[in-house]
Formats: sequence, C-alpha cells, structure tokens
Amino acid sequence: MKEKIVKIIEIIKKKYIWLILFMSLVIFLEILQDVCIQEKIMLDNIFYRFAVIFLRRPILTEIMKVITFFGSAYFILSLTFLLITVIKNKKIVLLIITNLILITSMNIILKNIVQRPRPEGYRLVEESGYSFPSGHSMVSVAFYGFLIYLILAKFKNKTLKIALSVLLGILVLLIAFSRIYLGVHYATDVLAGGLLSISYLVAFISYTKKWIDQDK
Repeated sequence: MKEKIVKIIEIIKKKYIWLILFMSLVIFLEILQDVCIQEKIMLDNIFYRFAVIFLRRPILTEIMKVITFFGSAYFILSLTFLLITVIKNKKIVLLIITNLILITSMNIILKNIVQRPRPEGYRLVEESGYSFPSGHSMVSVAFYGFLIYLILAKFKNKTLKIALSVLLGILVLLIAFSRIYLGVHYATDVLAGGLLSISYLVAFISYTKKWIDQDK
C-alpha cells in the first residue's frame, strides 16, 4: 500500500504541470459558459464592490494607471524590442516574439467570438473593443510568465533570478487587478484571461523547452 502511494505521488510530481493546464482550462470554460449565457456572476459583483466602491482613492487611482501601463501593448512591444537588442540568442528572441504573437492573436479571436461589452458607468480610463477575455491579463500572464521561465532557466545567480521572478509575478497580479479597479473589465474577464494564458503557457513552454535547454 505504501509503495502504491509513493508511486502515485511520483506520478503527480511528474505530471503536475499538465494538471495545472487541465484545471485552468476547465475553470476557463466554466466562466466562458456563464458569460455566453449572460448569467449574472457573483464574482463580478464581489470585486465591483471591493475594487470600485471600497478601494477607490485618488492616489491609488494614479498608481493603478501606472501599473496598467505595464500591461499595455505600447509597453510590452517596447520591452520586446529592447529584449531583441539585448538578447544575443536568436532562438530565445524568436520564441519571445512567437509567444507574443500567438497569445495576442488568441485574445483578439476570442474577443470577437464572445463579444462581451465592457462594464458601463464606472470606468476611470477609456478603452475600446470587447471585454472578454481581458487582453492585459491574458497577454501579461503569457509574456511575463515566459520571461519568468527564461529567467529561472538561464540565470545562474539564484538570488537574482528568484527576486526578478517574484517581482514579475507580483506585477502580473497587479496588472490584472488594475483592470478591475479602473472599471474597464469584469473580474471574470481578468480571471478567464489569466487562466487561459496559464494553460497556453504550459503547452508553449513544454513544446519549446527542448530549444531552450539546448543552450544551457
């Protein structure tokens, strides 16, 4: 019995990344179903009351506007061009660009399929286009998430790579929350975008890992 338990634990350790992909995708599909049938979702109401009614302050609004900028197309494209000039490994550069193109295309396609209108009446910034899934959330998770993977895989300084990974992880969470706070997305837009990107990122990294590992 003990040996069977040990074997199960070992299998889970080896396959946990695919479990994350599966669970993220299942929750995303559940949210998508609720959005498509236009069902009122409790999570959206909870975050509306917390972020919009309870938290909003002038100083925090300015901070959130800065944070959301780090998830904008302008900033991410600028950072991508900077990485292209700094990183000498052409394979890594190509993967960064491919990752950004794939996740952006996926977001645009989904937005135009679902066509969920943005929240009305409490926006602090102007945004065009559809609401579901959040582009900021979806692209940030995939883009910064892939950078975190590269940092962990390539950096030799343990302290530096952990610090950078944690900072980028916190940034992604703050970008996601800023979209709800600023009133341009429902909480389910942000959560669904993040979950779908996690599933995508697991598949993308698993497929490209062999090229990244070749240069170790």
